[in-house]
Amino acid sequence: MTSPLTAQPASSAEDLVALFDIRTSDTPTSPEARAAAISAPKFGTVFSDHMARISWNSTDGWIDRRIEKYGPLQLDPATAVLHYAQEIFEGLKAYRHQDGSVWTFRPEANAARFARSAHRLALPALSVDDFIGSITALVRTDVEWVPSGEEASLYLRPFMYASESFLGVRASLEAEYLVIASPVGPYFSGGVKPVSIWVDREFSRAGAGGTGDAKCGGNYASSLLPQTLAQEKGFEQVCFLDSSTGTFLEELGGMNVFVVKADGSVETPELTGSILEGVTRSSIIQLLNDRGHEVTERRIPLEELLADIRSGAVTEVFACGTAAVVTPIGRLGGSNFDHTIADGAAGELTLAIRGELTDIQNGRAADRHGWMTRLA
Repeated sequence: MTSPLTAQPASSAEDLVALFDIRTSDTPTSPEARAAAISAPKFGTVFSDHMARISWNSTDGWIDRRIEKYGPLQLDPATAVLHYAQEIFEGLKAYRHQDGSVWTFRPEANAARFARSAHRLALPALSVDDFIGSITALVRTDVEWVPSGEEASLYLRPFMYASESFLGVRASLEAEYLVIASPVGPYFSGGVKPVSIWVDREFSRAGAGGTGDAKCGGNYASSLLPQTLAQEKGFEQVCFLDSSTGTFLEELGGMNVFVVKADGSVETPELTGSILEGVTRSSIIQLLNDRGHEVTERRIPLEELLADIRSGAVTEVFACGTAAVVTPIGRLGGSNFDHTIADGAAGELTLAIRGELTDIQNGRAADRHGWMTRLA
């Protein structure tokens, strides 16, 4: 029996979109301004004309499904999310294929993770139908905002927050769910090139029993100071170790990590409850298996990894996530080490997997696992 957290939508895309009241903007962006905005978009700085929205309360459940004008939110100073951080979010992309159609990648997996995150943060569960219906309705309304070209897509940001106005430590009796959309280019402005990573021994991203496997803002807030300190040391990103022993590799502030061995085998930190279960991560594991690579999910001791980098037993390390897709790691540094991985260049398998995944997402390769869903 299929789990409700991994189920496909029960209705067709047309039926799901029909549930949303389309309230078009009275001040839409001109075609000329929109073309300029999507011609060379920087990540997460420009947004489309509309947003999807559904409201929830403990009496009526989910109500008032609509597409409305993108604009500021009006919050009471006592709104629960501002005081108790009861919120979650997701990230996925819409890709324009060569024939002009628009597709997204594994949205049911994002819907499932969104439900798991909601449960952990004591927020109401949103159905797969409402999740996929909301992104489909928004993309169809703002379809002209979907850019075309290499590394270009429309980034979709579904999120939910506790909207009840009260001061008191309990789950909110009201919530708002929204989706906003941003035309984007590459996540890293320099394109696909190896990044340098600082391994932090002082701070932890999340701990056992915490919210590490939920996609909530607090996890990212806790990574900002370590990332700032890493950048002051000349490193671009930070990697966290487990909070219990400070010896095992976990993840970057917003990306999962993979280690490629000289014998072709691949390892990635196992999901212990403090690591986010990435959609890109699981997809890469499948693609690696398809290529015949042995993939092991286990706890990876930092000292073992460093020794294997020094000996040449590790030839590549890369990070992955929705925003950046796959990013090669060329340098790993910490309080008492600084190692270049192999020759410091992007690895052959890293680039091959990135190319295969982006080819599937952009319609240039066969979608043999049925990962793509047409939106428009």
